[in-house]
Amino acid sequence: MLRVFLISCILFSLFVSSTYAQSCTKYNFTSNQIFTSCSDLPYLNSFLHWNYDPSSKTAKIAFRHTKIASSRWVAWAINPTAQGMVGSQALVAYQKSDGKMRVYTSPVTSYQTQLQEGNLSFPVSDLSATYSNNEIAIFATLKLDKFNSTIVNQVWQEGPVSGDSPAMHDTSGVNVQSAGALSLLSGQSKTTTTGAASSQFNKKNLHGLLNAVSWGIMMPIGILFARYLKVFSDPAWFYLHSIWQITAYVIGVAGWATGLQLGSESPGIKFTVHRTIGIVLFSLATLQASAMLLRPKRDHKHRIYWNIYHRSVGYSIVVLGIFNIFKGLNILNPENKWRIAYIETLIGLGIIAAFLEVITWCVVIKRNKSVTTVEKNTQGQGLYETNGYNNGYGNGTTRIHYRV
Repeated sequence: MLRVFLISCILFSLFVSSTYAQSCTKYNFTSNQIFTSCSDLPYLNSFLHWNYDPSSKTAKIAFRHTKIASSRWVAWAINPTAQGMVGSQALVAYQKSDGKMRVYTSPVTSYQTQLQEGNLSFPVSDLSATYSNNEIAIFATLKLDKFNSTIVNQVWQEGPVSGDSPAMHDTSGVNVQSAGALSLLSGQSKTTTTGAASSQFNKKNLHGLLNAVSWGIMMPIGILFARYLKVFSDPAWFYLHSIWQITAYVIGVAGWATGLQLGSESPGIKFTVHRTIGIVLFSLATLQASAMLLRPKRDHKHRIYWNIYHRSVGYSIVVLGIFNIFKGLNILNPENKWRIAYIETLIGLGIIAAFLEVITWCVVIKRNKSVTTVEKNTQGQGLYETNGYNNGYGNGTTRIHYRV
């Protein structure tokens, strides 16, 4: 009986593994179509099946996108001129709100494309599409007699449908990696990363890293220096705070400039809120750094207004910076561990700030009690008054009040 149970478990596990390990070679089309070649595309749950006749340079293809909702569109394309999106000749399909499938051809001429219907640079026939069991399949016959090689550049994509029309797809993660080379004769397909695409991917990562370190980590730490070291080491806290924040500003400007360059290289891709906040951050930080040159002396009557301005702008920079970093994480869409790591960093800084706040208040209260005792013992003596900043009043008494 035990042997039968073990054999049953093994057979069940084999069945489950074969069921969930999808492969194009094991797929059977309900229309009894047979394709001699196929490729498990590495991104976006996609598969390509095809037959290629070298004598007529005709390719009969079936592109499948699995695990997709009915509110999404899919596209598969050949790019005759380059690797990547611009210049690709696309087959687009999605289910309309009335349940009917729409499938058509769309030449992609720019990053601003809305996937408008149009003729491709090569003839297409037998174009159709189906949607069943969360899978969209596009079928077509392509006449590739103008192609000098049987190795072509392919691109595949998916995105949301809005108002029965394709909307903008994600511009990060697997959505920018879904391209590669396809050998129609050998049946081999592999992803390729162009030099430009690789460079832009690296710039995105550099942009995110620089801004997270500067606006999201160093700037808050600089505020902690000013807030809590003042009580313990005056005026050393000022020099540490200034040098630290200037370093954060320089790193932040480098990240901001990288973002501007990315925007200029991708004219069809716009992240208005993220970009606007970035410009505001740069402007406020530059104003903050410039205002240091106009800082009044401690005993100046306008110093209090400068302090209010300086702190307000400083806290605003930190809040906007952290908010914009999360906007950037949503755009870049890295592995979830990076988002978790940043959240944990913020929580750690918050715990440190709370701890230092308690310690600082304890020190200040203790010092003020000591000063009160000194006042009682020095009545009638011509002494000096200060509010923690050596601000003399010269009224004949000594009152040294420490403030946080």
